[in-house]
Amino acid sequence: MVGTGASALPHRAERGEDLFRCPLFRSLPHDVQEQCRKNTHLLRYLHDLPTERLGVPHYYAILSRSLGDRKPYNLLYPVSEEVFIHILTAPKEERPLYIPVEPIYNLDLKSVLHAVEQRMLERGTEQFASVKTPEEKRQALLRALEQICVVSPHPPPAAEKKGWNPLLFLRGRTDGDKVYLTPEQYRAALYLLVRDKVGMGVLQPLIDDKYIEDISCSGVGYVFLEHKIFKSLKSTIYFSTHEELDRFVLRLSEQIKRPVTIRNPIVDAVLPDGSRVNIVYGREVSQRGSNFTIRKFNDTPLSVFELIEFGTLDYRMAAYLSILLEEGMNIFVSGETASGKTTALNAITVFVPPEAKIVTIEDTPEIQVPHANWVREVAKAPRAGEKGAAVTMMDLLKAALRQRPNLIIVGEIRGEEGAIAFQAMQTGHAVMATFHASTVERLIQRLTGHPINIPKTYIDNLNAVAIMSAVRLPNGKTGRRMLSISEIVGYDPPSNTFSFVEVFRWDPARDAFEFVGDKNSYLLEQKIALRRGMVGGRKWEIYTLLERRAKVLEKLHKEKGVRSYYDLFRILAQARREGLF
Repeated sequence: MVGTGASALPHRAERGEDLFRCPLFRSLPHDVQEQCRKNTHLLRYLHDLPTERLGVPHYYAILSRSLGDRKPYNLLYPVSEEVFIHILTAPKEERPLYIPVEPIYNLDLKSVLHAVEQRMLERGTEQFASVKTPEEKRQALLRALEQICVVSPHPPPAAEKKGWNPLLFLRGRTDGDKVYLTPEQYRAALYLLVRDKVGMGVLQPLIDDKYIEDISCSGVGYVFLEHKIFKSLKSTIYFSTHEELDRFVLRLSEQIKRPVTIRNPIVDAVLPDGSRVNIVYGREVSQRGSNFTIRKFNDTPLSVFELIEFGTLDYRMAAYLSILLEEGMNIFVSGETASGKTTALNAITVFVPPEAKIVTIEDTPEIQVPHANWVREVAKAPRAGEKGAAVTMMDLLKAALRQRPNLIIVGEIRGEEGAIAFQAMQTGHAVMATFHASTVERLIQRLTGHPINIPKTYIDNLNAVAIMSAVRLPNGKTGRRMLSISEIVGYDPPSNTFSFVEVFRWDPARDAFEFVGDKNSYLLEQKIALRRGMVGGRKWEIYTLLERRAKVLEKLHKEKGVRSYYDLFRILAQARREGLF
């Protein structure tokens, strides 16, 4: 298993050379020099790069979306104070490389860690018995290391008198019950212990990287990534044997307290940071060996304005959805896998009135809402060797109906819980959900077919469907777009057909959105306008309201600089109180 993959690159500096006086260091930009002074391993890495052929990587403290267009890639960015990522377009590679540069770069720490762990075992494990949180574990490791190690650039005095070879000191030699380490060894050892004992091992830099969306290991070989800016990447993390991969997968499953076994080889779970992980263990069910996929979790959801910047939808569509959510309409966000369904659903929850009580129901927690009165329910599957029955999404949905929510959000409707969701709609509860279907027609087919089996006459309880998709854009790049927003009108028994009205549509030729439902919206005219007292000829005022809201949103974004999810929710709540939205 390798952490950087740069070890195969030719060395350009001897270990004994003062790297800070070399021509390469002097040629680096000031900000990179500052990082190298604090992180010697970064300078060692840059020295080992064939910069005469590749050039010196550009350094970015924060990445912008425009960097994805600047090919070939050769850039560095930080994911923590001591870990950096090098994105490199390498010759003969079909994908750009993702290279973590860690404090352990080009350091042989095997004997160091062996000596440290031996001393820890000799001192006993009592100091680790009561720790629970990752930070407590990290602090316990730090205290243990401080007790065991002596940090010094010089060998132990006793060894010096015995004619001790100073080169051996670099391997973490011991004197009595102490382990003597150089400052760089000590920092690297602490990093490695925390990474492997508390964190996710070689995957930790990827977990810490906020720009990573998906991490995929399909068996023995390299780990592949989906990056928010640079898209599909090949990491230099590599599993060389089935045994090595199996050991890692077993440890990963034990860390999330859902151990895989030969009898129970498939696990879906949540990592400590909220990311979703799917693990398949062993060659009996996967011919290429154990595999895993991690879908990263964002601490702060993307806002509607950020989605508008990405081109996912426009201001008028956002204003339309805000009116529907304000009026308690039932909305499904549907699409294929990785089309952005949950991201879009999270983003539009800012339009739900701030005083609403919301209950979310999921099997894996991904939905986030900004409201204070939020009940978050998560289905519970029975674990190996654990007593007690499972708690299904169906159970949670039934319980939610007794909690008097203003809105129920279902993570994804797959089975019989769909029938309960439609019953909730019929009893006046507003429902939002994600659904796996690429068109409105297929959504209705799945809802009315097995195993969901919604009666056809119930379908018009669902008011609107937004279809999401990952698409090829006119410029050749890929992006996520809300292909359409459609209103469900009803079911006609004599003809056995469903009618729906497309209100918004994405034009792939122009990468723009069309308001095809202008002056022709069933929901706006026949439901919402009536609720607001816009009767007769006044029903057209609902379109004026929509346009006014779209302009307010555009002004907040472009002129006031509002962008983040929680800022938008706070400002909209204030605007509602003042009657401005």
